[in-house]
Amino acid sequence: MVEQSADVYISGPDAAAVAGGTGTGPTRTETERRLAEVLADVMKTESVSVDRHFFDDLGANSLVMAQFCARVRKRDDLPSASMKDVYRSPTIRSLAAALTEATPAPAGASLPASPAPSTPTGPPAPAPRVRHILCGTAQLLIFLGYSFVAGLITARGYEWVATGSGLVDTYLRALLFGAIGFTGMCLFPVVAKWLLVGRWKPREFPVWGLAYLRFWLVKVLLHANPMILFIGNPLYVLYLRALGARVGKGVTILSHGVPVCTDLLTIGDGAVIRKDSSFLCYRAHAGRIQTGPVTLGSNVFVGEMTVLDIDTAMGDGAQLGHASALYRGQRVPAGARWHGSPAQPTQTDYLRVPPAPCGALRRAWFGLGALFQLYFFSLPLVLGGTYLLCSAVPAIGDRLRANTAGLPSVVLLTDALVLSVILFFGFTAVGLVALFVVPRLLNRLIEPGRVYPLYGFHYAVHRTIARMTNVKFFAWLFGDSSYVVPYLRGLGYNLHRVQQTGSNFGSEFQHETPFLVSIGSGTMVADGLSVLNAEYSSTSFRVVKASIGPRNFLGNNIAYPAGGRTGENCLLATKVMVPLDGEIREGVGLLGSPCFEIPRSVERDTRFDDLRTGETQQRLLAAKNRHNLGTMALMMCVRWLHAFVLTVIGLVSVDLYGVVGHVVIAGYLAITLAATTLHYVLAERIITRFRPLQPRLCSIYDPYFWWHERVWKVPDQYLEIFNGTPFKALVWRMLGVRMGRAVFDDGCFITERTLAALGDGCTLNSGSKIQCHSQEDGTFKSDRTALGAGCTLGVSAHVHYGVTLGDGAVLAPDSFLMKGEEVPAHAQWGGNPAAELPVTPEPSAGPGAPTAARTTPTSSVNDAIASVS
Repeated sequence: MVEQSADVYISGPDAAAVAGGTGTGPTRTETERRLAEVLADVMKTESVSVDRHFFDDLGANSLVMAQFCARVRKRDDLPSASMKDVYRSPTIRSLAAALTEATPAPAGASLPASPAPSTPTGPPAPAPRVRHILCGTAQLLIFLGYSFVAGLITARGYEWVATGSGLVDTYLRALLFGAIGFTGMCLFPVVAKWLLVGRWKPREFPVWGLAYLRFWLVKVLLHANPMILFIGNPLYVLYLRALGARVGKGVTILSHGVPVCTDLLTIGDGAVIRKDSSFLCYRAHAGRIQTGPVTLGSNVFVGEMTVLDIDTAMGDGAQLGHASALYRGQRVPAGARWHGSPAQPTQTDYLRVPPAPCGALRRAWFGLGALFQLYFFSLPLVLGGTYLLCSAVPAIGDRLRANTAGLPSVVLLTDALVLSVILFFGFTAVGLVALFVVPRLLNRLIEPGRVYPLYGFHYAVHRTIARMTNVKFFAWLFGDSSYVVPYLRGLGYNLHRVQQTGSNFGSEFQHETPFLVSIGSGTMVADGLSVLNAEYSSTSFRVVKASIGPRNFLGNNIAYPAGGRTGENCLLATKVMVPLDGEIREGVGLLGSPCFEIPRSVERDTRFDDLRTGETQQRLLAAKNRHNLGTMALMMCVRWLHAFVLTVIGLVSVDLYGVVGHVVIAGYLAITLAATTLHYVLAERIITRFRPLQPRLCSIYDPYFWWHERVWKVPDQYLEIFNGTPFKALVWRMLGVRMGRAVFDDGCFITERTLAALGDGCTLNSGSKIQCHSQEDGTFKSDRTALGAGCTLGVSAHVHYGVTLGDGAVLAPDSFLMKGEEVPAHAQWGGNPAAELPVTPEPSAGPGAPTAARTTPTSSVNDAIASVS
């Protein structure tokens, strides 16, 4: 049996992950026989021994066992099984014992049962087509109107700054215009929120309606608000209060997940919320928006990569660990420590840095200093510099003069070519040099391990280092290639003796400081790694070393904390919660949140190991390096071509400015958005030759995989602007996703577009992800994923490849649905890894009716927590 980790609760060696019925059922021997028949059928063999290990002896892998579990769940004569059951009981005999016996969960756990649909006979009906079209039309008109007003103000401001005489006068005009413009952009969302909504209250309403349109407008204004630049600054707390949030004194918020329904947010004194945490106070469910409170008591600690669903609460002094989630209705008692997805009690202390003197006066001075720097330096520099650039560059300055209107198109294209090349490649080169030099100089001012108070000089230096070294452009450029290694070393990573694979790191990773990251030889990292090598309290911080051992493989979206208890040769699965207590894990795999041990590898993942050593590996690596270098050059050309197109559109707009006035600026914003979308959609479809991807199992040294990496490189940040609009589904279709009608996408990401299929009326929440591939060590796998009509993916839910969700199925927030799983129609699944949740009926609320907070009896609580523990 797989050995249990010291800090991971498992309800007993024979406890099923999903509690079965207590009535009369088949004997254990009969259950063994039936399970063996199902497994033999899945593995296409005559029979299997009840005592042979699934992975070590039978050579099965997680995909095979997921198919086995799906078939078991379809049998009425067998108890339900999950992947967690399989890993804990890896023989037929032990699995049969586990599934026919149930052990209660530990006292103190609290997880509400998942709400059942009021009418489980079919998926939610998609929104009427007329309402869907009218909402999209209104959103487009709002965007055009906002663009026109912004263009009008920008043009008038530029004209006023341009009339300044001398450097001092130009500076003062830029200062005044920048201060008024910035302040107005910050205040406008506040005023719009109070006028359009008033106070947010717990309720629900359908998407694409009038109530949703008001909700969407407030959300977009908040996300486009320049105040997000002050996240991690006391000014951001004041801004949330202006929006109606009840935020106490001494609160530190480091997460860029901006709450939308702010009146429903309560944060007590001295609370800390770390980055990449989600506390939106709303969620989308079955085609409706549901709003509800998030309540955090005094001195609460919320770790990184966490999700707080609506109707959740944490008592005074409570802690929620990293990579964890509170499901709707969960409440952490005062002083308790919880972790996991869904969260459960733990003894791990996540608040690891002692306090430091940091009073109200220090916070006030830090906030005022940030405003002073912004108003007197940053804004005048940007605005004044823009004016001087336009005046000094003939390609722009000549067109701003009335007597040079209508220059030949050849001249326009030549000017755009020269200007785009200089700006794009010049800024790239200068930025790379600055990235390698400036943070190293600043790092001399920070002493590792020393506790510093927040909101002082050292805090400002630390945040500057973090912002500069986490620039996404260069990670995108060098990631997924051998060239990421010298880039990371240039940043300050300690990579020891690198065993080059050509895919050592993905193209998305972040850290608090690069100078205290140590990664052992032979370790490979997929996308989404976040190294937590800074520790925070509400008054202090310190930077500490985070070390990842040699010969590890890290899956997607992992938060790795300093002090993580993993050593050599570990497999850290996607979205795993890295343990901070217990023995050091070596030679094992870790899966889930909280984590439990699984086999380090299986036969399928080692079949290409002969290509990873010796002369064969060196020859293939050299070929991969050449291909990756070509990919980098191609992607730089794709991005430069985008810059060239926007430059042409900009110069044409300047030419037309004297003819049609300010309307051209509003048109410029709309045209650039359309041009950007079409440019990158066309680039991706050309690379894929307008053909759909096909499921593959191959080595990372297979030329197909190199080509697949090239597809990943096509920029897709433009997709975010379409979140919450009907245009997002349209863009997905252009990219090759088989998309049903009236799909609501609030911020989902699909990695392999042509391998994904979504039915009518699906609801995709913010931060959700459909990933139709996996890479483990040197093996790459991809397969199709299908969501039936009316499915809902919760906030930050992660769906792996080879998965099928039946019509109306719901995946809870922050869940990880493993490869090969089959979710039945109308089922409610959740957890990491995901398993079926118990369902209790919930009265259906009428349109616009408030959603009441639900309570669950103790017996239901224990059954629910047992199902995911």
